[in-house]
Amino acid sequence: MITLTEPAAGQLRRLLQEKESSEQGLRIFVHAGGCAGLQYGMAFEAQGRESDMILERQGVRLYVDPFSATHLEGACIEYEDGPSGVGFRVENPNAAATCACGLSFRLEPGGEAVT
Repeated sequence: MITLTEPAAGQLRRLLQEKESSEQGLRIFVHAGGCAGLQYGMAFEAQGRESDMILERQGVRLYVDPFSATHLEGACIEYEDGPSGVGFRVENPNAAATCACGLSFRLEPGGEAVT
């Protein structure tokens, strides 16, 4: 299960209101790339795909594909606005290591292969 902190949910609701699209949701995904091997991505989408897991969290619709769902189980999406920067950050208990920017991660050795 993926969770959102209240600051992250609030920021996402504000962004969706600015886009004047209450029907859209946020796609959260994992793909190969980044300096640690796997990389997070987020994008607004009008609707989910047939195979997506669709979650409602604090008034925000989340779309997660099956591959990403396995790597994001237990993850928490946070939003920070402080001296070190502004933006969304993923706290992922499945990550064995993350890069300094926090946008990419790697699994434990022997974990699921990246395809």
